[in-house]
Amino acid sequence: MDNRAEVREFLTSRRAKVQPRQVGLPEGSKRRVAGLRRIEVAALAGMSVEYYTKLERGAISGASPEVLDSLARALMLDDDERAYLFDLAQAASPVGRRPRKRNHADWRPHDSLQWILDAVTEGPAFVRNGRMDLLAANLLGRAFYKDMYDAGGRTPNFARFIYLDQRGIDFHPDWERAADTTVQILRMEGARNPHDKEHYELIGELSMHSPEFRRRWAAHSVWRPGAGFKVFRHPVVGEMTLAFEGMEMASDPGLTLTIYAAEPGTPSAERMQLLASWAVSEYGGHPANRPLQPGT
Repeated sequence: MDNRAEVREFLTSRRAKVQPRQVGLPEGSKRRVAGLRRIEVAALAGMSVEYYTKLERGAISGASPEVLDSLARALMLDDDERAYLFDLAQAASPVGRRPRKRNHADWRPHDSLQWILDAVTEGPAFVRNGRMDLLAANLLGRAFYKDMYDAGGRTPNFARFIYLDQRGIDFHPDWERAADTTVQILRMEGARNPHDKEHYELIGELSMHSPEFRRRWAAHSVWRPGAGFKVFRHPVVGEMTLAFEGMEMASDPGLTLTIYAAEPGTPSAERMQLLASWAVSEYGGHPANRPLQPGT
């Protein structure tokens, strides 16, 4: 895959973020570049400036794990940025393994997975892929993301909901954080699965219709959120602060199972109970009456 532009922009942006004082170099008064110079990165990584320049121009195919590790240390990459760099190198390699194609439009949760989702009764539980399509959910997940399911016709998608739907903007009181995280996840997915045509069609759609997305996409930020807290403003029950855990699915590489939960005894927990009651009245509580999954 020819991802030289992506590699070039990522390495250039990371080099610009590292200040000389962070790596023990003098600031100087005649610097004409933001962050480090190429020669400084090369010295910190233990390689020639010619080789580093070649890498920064995008010729990363064939770079060894040791070279990538040294480069990651020199640029002070965090764990997610380091993983992203390795994914870019693998995607560029002529001997890199082409990821197994998955047609998520036809994907359905196998029965046992849906049973597991349905067994989670005190919080939303759902499965998404790397391009942030919502593929399956329990009853509370369907009620929690009711507006996203009502988008009409297509598979519900978190990125479209957050950037292109006013209801998605209203749903996230800390919209800036949600918008940043969305772009960071999509960046990671693009390197991990570079042959996903639908992923790049989604990027094109978001770039065309959202200046905020274009600005964030140009920053080349990456992050893989695993756990934490988020604040939501649900249209039926109001604002809730929820803990979340995201788990990669070993049975379906590339898919993530996420569960939300409210701290017991808090107003958020009370509102989650209200949402559960509303879900039963709206959709019916028996698994046989579960709302249809995306695309059905």
